[in-house]
Amino acid sequence: MLGFGCGAVGGFMVRGDPADQERTIARAIATGVNYFDTAVQYGNGESEKNLGRVLQKLKPANVVVGTKVRLQPSEFGRIADAVTMSLEGSLTRLGLDRVDIFHLHNPITERGGGSALSVREVLGDVVPAFERLRAQGKIRFLGMTAVGDTAALQQVIDARAFDSAQVVYNMLNPSAAEELPKNYPAQDYGRLFASTKAAGVGVVGIRVLAGGALSGSAERHPIAGPAPEPIGSAMSYDADVDRAHRLMPLVNEGFATSLTEAATRFALSDPAMGTILVGMATPQQFEDALAAVQKGPLPQAALDRLSALRQAFSGEPR
Repeated sequence: MLGFGCGAVGGFMVRGDPADQERTIARAIATGVNYFDTAVQYGNGESEKNLGRVLQKLKPANVVVGTKVRLQPSEFGRIADAVTMSLEGSLTRLGLDRVDIFHLHNPITERGGGSALSVREVLGDVVPAFERLRAQGKIRFLGMTAVGDTAALQQVIDARAFDSAQVVYNMLNPSAAEELPKNYPAQDYGRLFASTKAAGVGVVGIRVLAGGALSGSAERHPIAGPAPEPIGSAMSYDADVDRAHRLMPLVNEGFATSLTEAATRFALSDPAMGTILVGMATPQQFEDALAAVQKGPLPQAALDRLSALRQAFSGEPR
């Protein structure tokens, strides 16, 4: 299932043309895309405002809207108030009385520190704040972004406090689903899908194109954001692009018409995946993602070939 990513990396919902935004969202809804994912961080509220404007105009039935809160370290002493204030701001910008999914956007680590929250802060402070907002009818489901330390993420998912998790999963790092080869240059997410499945947590696939690196090109569209910090993969965007190039045999051998198509279909290849988010800079990129999703998951022969190609990355520096 394809979700509509309203992020700042692609930039379409932050810096795109308003008429294009409206047309593309109308087209997405007409094709059955019903999940729209935004955050206050995307263009400092611009993405939420633009999504809100289009939804007010189109008034579609049955769309699901998710947004996020990222707490600043200065707010860690008053988490409940900060969470509430953030959501109120988001609802105002979106023009909604409630959002369907409210995601915690901070990294989660064992002990916290920096911009990360500790497992204890998440379960002891964030979750009760989210629960109060749910009781007030302002959110339907509790979500988390599964970035940070793998062990901490496992603990939070195992606690069964969240309904939904945004999980990093792509051709460069499939470790949420399968064991990585030895000394593989990526964060090991320790087969997180097994935990989400056991806990009944829905999965939203993020970074399915590794922030754009899996297009196989380092070129950015004029309205796209700068190359993002890699998450869970190499330590630099260029290293991700370089490894992406080495997966080109998938295209050359006819498994997909482009690397972007292969990456999009790969992300759907695990049954744990509920919705994948693909960010975009242009309406055409939405059409490309839709066409890829309509072709369905990659066949087993392609997955086997990909696995063999990835073996070569083992032992390389991250």
